[in-house]
Amino acid sequence: MWQLQGPGRVQTCDGMTRRDFVQVGTLGAMGLSISEWNRLQAAGAVDPQSDVNGIMIFNLGAPSQLDTWDMKPQAPAEIRGPFQPIATSAPGVTISELFPGMARHADKIAFLRSIYHTAAAVHDTGHQMMQTGRLFTGGLESPHVGSVLGFLKGRKTDLPASVILPEKMGPTGGNLPHGQEAGFLGKQHEPFVLNADPSAKDFRVPDLLPPAELPVVRTDRRRRLRDVVDSTVRDFEASPQARQMDASFEQAYRLMTSVQAREAFDLSQESDALRDKYGRNRFGQSLLLARRLIERGVRFVTVNTFLTVFNEITWDIHGSVPFTSIEGMKKTVAPVFDQGVAALLDDLGERGLLKNTIVPVLAEFGRTPKINPAGGRDHWPQCWTVWFAGGPFRGGQVIGSSDEIGGTPADRPTTTAEAVASIYKALGVDLEHELPGPQGRPVPVVDFGVREVKELFA
Repeated sequence: MWQLQGPGRVQTCDGMTRRDFVQVGTLGAMGLSISEWNRLQAAGAVDPQSDVNGIMIFNLGAPSQLDTWDMKPQAPAEIRGPFQPIATSAPGVTISELFPGMARHADKIAFLRSIYHTAAAVHDTGHQMMQTGRLFTGGLESPHVGSVLGFLKGRKTDLPASVILPEKMGPTGGNLPHGQEAGFLGKQHEPFVLNADPSAKDFRVPDLLPPAELPVVRTDRRRRLRDVVDSTVRDFEASPQARQMDASFEQAYRLMTSVQAREAFDLSQESDALRDKYGRNRFGQSLLLARRLIERGVRFVTVNTFLTVFNEITWDIHGSVPFTSIEGMKKTVAPVFDQGVAALLDDLGERGLLKNTIVPVLAEFGRTPKINPAGGRDHWPQCWTVWFAGGPFRGGQVIGSSDEIGGTPADRPTTTAEAVASIYKALGVDLEHELPGPQGRPVPVVDFGVREVKELFA
């Protein structure tokens, strides 16, 4: 099963190339020995001192920076909107009155108010760039951050390395990939997707556990039969397709037969009081489940606040039907978000998990500075706000700034690629490490020359 390709471009002191180490890294998803893992660490793919995990919250639909975390109270009414800024636990930092729970935790949060991109102002492009660091171009789909982390570090337990809750992003109008897949790393490194609403009364994980009528012994018998069949097909077994099927089968089997997996997804083990604190809704219970998964060995969990911009109220506040208005955001979206996020930060802190769990809160773009005639704001990739908490990120600060109407960066303009590089840096991933791309061509984790936002770590 080992297939080292060379010659690579950079050699380590023992003669192995960086590309060779990347090929060895594909075994991470299937379990590396200690010596193999040490060799990967020696190659510089991951920081051996780092055991930082991540809960990425993606605000599908894109919040308005002017009504959330970059308010302009001195601007004209058609710019500043209807809400007032409030003080926070971080001296000198104010955010919207819509987020009193977040305001208590601002000392743990680094707000980045000058992020932008120059691609098309459609949801899908921002989804790609903010979760992979790149735009989908030339048929090359880059992998999600969680897939890269799982590829390089492997799983810790029977649980997958990366999980998406409650579902992957659905249609958002562009008919393009959203950046929540493994891309060129291959299907065996796809995040595990829940595909269920954890707030439902009959919540269970589809396709995770076998039916009650199918005992483990029967599953094990089928596995042994498959092994016998596989052993007779030598040529196919040597193919990349077979190796991919093996990896997928092993992951499915491990999940289906794991008591640990069954327990990790069981929200009934949480107290009613804590479940109420997060909010008895899809987003709140997804955050609580994310904490359970991180606590039990999952490396990276992505929580989508919404699944589509169609047929549900989201951050996509164009104002006209079927979208909501700025006032609609106040009544529905903001309270659910604030309750859930405040509960997550409380919970992670109380359990001692915040020191080694990063919480990046991202979105695909911002909103137009001027309120439109329908009482909403439209797409605006020229400038918006994202924020980071936990792990090595230094909270209680604001990085960058926008102009007087929140329309363009005034200080420290930051690309989406730099934001993603910062996430990798916090996770202990070498930004110059090369991944195996299509036809064996190496692809760097982030584009050459892209660096993290150093102020986040200062």
